Amino acid sequence: MPRIAGVEIPENKRIEVSLTYIFGVGPTLSKKLLAQAKISPDRRAKELTAEEVNVLRNLMEVYKIEGDLRREISGNVKRLKDIGAYRGTRHAKGLPTRGQRTRTNSRTVRGNVRKTMGSGRKPSASPT
Repeated sequence: MPRIAGVEIPENKRIEVSLTYIFGVGPTLSKKLLAQAKISPDRRAKELTAEEVNVLRNLMEVYKIEGDLRREISGNVKRLKDIGAYRGTRHAKGLPTRGQRTRTNSRTVRGNVRKTMGSGRKPSASPT
């Protein structure tokens, strides 16, 4: 498995899709990187030579991906919590931060998954 940015990317998938396994690399950035490296997006990850993998690694150094990106995002959320912003309190409580309603939706986020009601009593398991 080729290892790029500390992530083992899957061998049997197209390189265009395999690169998206790296945090911070989506389909658009993946296509852009492959175009810069002059690698066909239809090739499989296991077909890449060591030289091509090194070219991809060097191209990715420009972008903020994996640990650096995760650190920046968590720092942004921590800053919002520290200054007491509304969004920060929503993050702390585990609720939607972008104005969605919570009365009926966001049950999974709130941990309030309701089961549907049964239609009366269940028959006993043992026949007596």
